Amino acid sequence: MRRAVAATALALALAGCGSNVPAQPVDSSSSVTVPEPPGVAGSPAPTTSTNAPDAHCDATASLRPSGPLPAPGQMPDGSTMARIVQRGRLIAGVDQNTYPMGFRDPVTGEVEGFDIDMLHAVSDALFGDPNRIQFKAITSADRIPALQQGQVDVVARTFTIDCARAQQVGFSTVYFSAGQRVLVDSDSAVRDVGDLSGKKVCATKGSTSLEALTEVASKPDLVSVDNWTDCLVLMQQGQADATSTDDTILAGLAAQDPYTKVVGPRFADEPYGLAVPKTDSDFVRFINAVLEKIRADGTWTADYKHWLGDRLGPVPAPPAPRYVD
Repeated sequence: MRRAVAATALALALAGCGSNVPAQPVDSSSSVTVPEPPGVAGSPAPTTSTNAPDAHCDATASLRPSGPLPAPGQMPDGSTMARIVQRGRLIAGVDQNTYPMGFRDPVTGEVEGFDIDMLHAVSDALFGDPNRIQFKAITSADRIPALQQGQVDVVARTFTIDCARAQQVGFSTVYFSAGQRVLVDSDSAVRDVGDLSGKKVCATKGSTSLEALTEVASKPDLVSVDNWTDCLVLMQQGQADATSTDDTILAGLAAQDPYTKVVGPRFADEPYGLAVPKTDSDFVRFINAVLEKIRADGTWTADYKHWLGDRLGPVPAPPAPRYVD
């Protein structure tokens, strides 16, 4: 019970949820049914990819900006941006549980984080006001449906670009380059992903992290949940031995619980993009122009230093954009 009170309370406060975590076994040959809290139904988690990717896909190459950004409030007639400006707010799908990328501050109630700052930059370019945003909290599994059903204009939620997803939504250029690692208790003997055989390892539904874990040679027993803070709670309750996902997310979990540590090298690349409905190619070009601006004027670096500092090593240069046209 070394951390059951302090660390669990911090994780739950940040998550804004109770302690009943909906843990579900992954439908794979190495899965195991983890005992679930009362009232939680156990059913196989969906896989992350629903369509076969194009063998020639270059998913991280996006659409080139059409030119200089228009003045805020003066978007081209008939454009996606003009529709958003006419509405008066940008509707964004975000995480509210993952410090320091997208989370609701338990003191102020404000949604904050590195991902959120990317949205503030887009809002500022649209309206001349970085705060004209309506946030909608969504899970990892809800990111693509929320865009396809028109519930949001954009998703900023540690959304890894890959070929299967790029068939379903439009991605910006890469705004953050993360990599998958492993989080364990500080007294664990696990050194890297190769030591996870027979271990219960947690990841979120609909994440590339979950998919990557099905392919590692150690074949861990996988458990899926809705939010990354749920994984931390499962570890604290003894229902999971490890969590594996992007190092950005793991750094935030480790900051919440000093009795954990991040181990091993990266074993999968996780390039993040802002996502929009597949039909809104003009908005992709607009967002890419915004990202060009914040890379050049120092905003990206300032945001990185503010939210991540040196947790992942020296502050890197912003990811260089790549374009298909």
